[in-house]
Amino acid sequence: MRIRQLALATTATALLAVTAGCGGSSSSTAAGSGGEVPTVTVTVEGVGPVSTDANLARKVPADLLGRGTVTVATNAPYEPFIDFKQEGRTDEFKGLDYDLFLAASARLGIRATFTQQPFDGLVPGLQAGKYDAIAGGITDKKERQQVATFVDYSASGTGFLVKTGNPLGVRTVADLCGRTVAVQKASNQAKNLAAYSRDSCAGKAIEVKEYPENPQAVQALIAGNVEVVAATRVNLVDTAGTLAGKADLVDDPAAPNGWLASPNGFGFLKSKKDVAEAYRAAVQSLIDDGSYAKILGQWKQTPIAVKQATIDQAID
Repeated sequence: MRIRQLALATTATALLAVTAGCGGSSSSTAAGSGGEVPTVTVTVEGVGPVSTDANLARKVPADLLGRGTVTVATNAPYEPFIDFKQEGRTDEFKGLDYDLFLAASARLGIRATFTQQPFDGLVPGLQAGKYDAIAGGITDKKERQQVATFVDYSASGTGFLVKTGNPLGVRTVADLCGRTVAVQKASNQAKNLAAYSRDSCAGKAIEVKEYPENPQAVQALIAGNVEVVAATRVNLVDTAGTLAGKADLVDDPAAPNGWLASPNGFGFLKSKKDVAEAYRAAVQSLIDDGSYAKILGQWKQTPIAVKQATIDQAID
C-alpha cells in the first residue's frame, strides 16, 4: 500500500543533460582504471546542475559503475512523486522522486532510466531482476524489506489542526486523550487513534468522529463540533495556510514529520545493499548541500523532509 497522495505537484521537471568527463564524449571510464570515474550531470529545475562526486562514485560496485545506467521501475501517475511529463506518453516522467533519483544517480556517476510498471508488480519485478530499483512514493514497510532494501528519503505522518491560538494546548498525541477528534472515515488516523485511545488514555478516551472527507472534518472544527482534526500532516500544512485566523497546525518538535511518520524510500534488491548504501550517501550529500531542500520545495513537499537519509527504517 502506497502512502496517501499528498499535495498537487507543480509543473517543475528535471531536464537530463548527461555530459562526459572527457571531451564531451558520451562514453564513461569506470572506477578502478587509474582511479577515474564517470562524470554525469543533470540539470534539475529549481536546483540547477548536479554533478558526480568522485568519492561517492567509488562506493558504487564496479559492474554497475561500468554499465553506467540504472533502470528504475515506477508507477505513474502518483503526484507529486511521479507523473507523466506529457499526457498520452508513458515513457517520459516528472516528479519529486524522478528529480531526486536522477540527482542522486548523477552524484554516483550513473544515468537513471525510468520505466512504467503496474504498482503491484514493482516489488516482484525487482525480485525477479527485471530492473535495478523502484521509486514513486513507495512506503518503506517491513513486509517489503523481505525483498528490498530501502533508502529512506522522506517521512509523512499525522498532524493535528486546532482552533487558532491552540486554546486547549494540544502539543502531542497524548493531549488528545479526553478530546473530540475529527478524522476521515476509514483513514489510518481513525485506526491509529482508536488504538492509541484504548492503550494509552485510561479513563479519558479519545472520541473519534469520522467524516467522509477531510474538508468536512475541518469544517466541523471551524463550526466547533470537534476540538481537533487529525490528518496527514503534509495535507494539513496547505489547509492551515488557507485558514489564517481560524485554525493552526500544531508543531511537535519531537515529531516534526507528524505522529507515526512512515518513511518513503527508493527500493533496491536486498542482495544489493552496497548499491543502496551508495544511494543513501548520495541522497545525504544532496541534503547536506541544499539540493534536496530545493527539490522538495519545488514540489511543495518541504514538510516531509528529513535531516538524515537512512536505510530500512520502516515502522510497520
